[in-house]
Amino acid sequence: MHISLFSLLALAATLPTHAQPLTSSRTLTAASILKIAPSTRTCASPPAPGECRTASQAAPYLALSFQNYYLPSFATQAALLALILYESANFQYAKNHFPGVPGQGTRNMQSPEYNLKYATWLATVCQNCGIGMEEVEQAEQEGPEAVLGTVNGDMWGFGSAAWFLATQCGEDVRRGLEQGTEEGWEGYLTGCVGTTVTEERTAVWRKVMALKGW
Repeated sequence: MHISLFSLLALAATLPTHAQPLTSSRTLTAASILKIAPSTRTCASPPAPGECRTASQAAPYLALSFQNYYLPSFATQAALLALILYESANFQYAKNHFPGVPGQGTRNMQSPEYNLKYATWLATVCQNCGIGMEEVEQAEQEGPEAVLGTVNGDMWGFGSAAWFLATQCGEDVRRGLEQGTEEGWEGYLTGCVGTTVTEERTAVWRKVMALKGW
């Protein structure tokens, strides 16, 4: 599988930066995901045909998103993986089916409002993403499901959580995640994602953090 990188020069001009190193000792792999969510080994009998992805399919796109959005710390990557595993029910869903909000989707189940922001960002900032503003504007006229369709392929669908953290969350939230503390995790959920802290969500995060690295 060949996955081309974004134009990193274009990205660098728009993303916040600080003194955090830009490299990780290891990259997320399917093997690490399987330790947390063994069910991602297969997509046999998926509940939503066409939406399920295995750990082997998801891992390269997740790892690339961490690289593209300059998110090198394990603790940050762990939080994003935990969010995605929870929201997508272990990669089974790419759209909101319960209760079925039109246009809500990607692997972190972004709201239609943020999917439009995401599509617009990709169309205007990324130089080789293959999404143009004409396509985004046409999709906006057609409705939220069409907008979701512009960003819900594997590359952008699995990259949406990293984009959201890098562009929509405050520096305090990002620094909190880097600390790898439960307080930082909870601050991310309530202070940026805009959801409540539940034991189910935090249990997934704890399982990922228990790996202590990829």
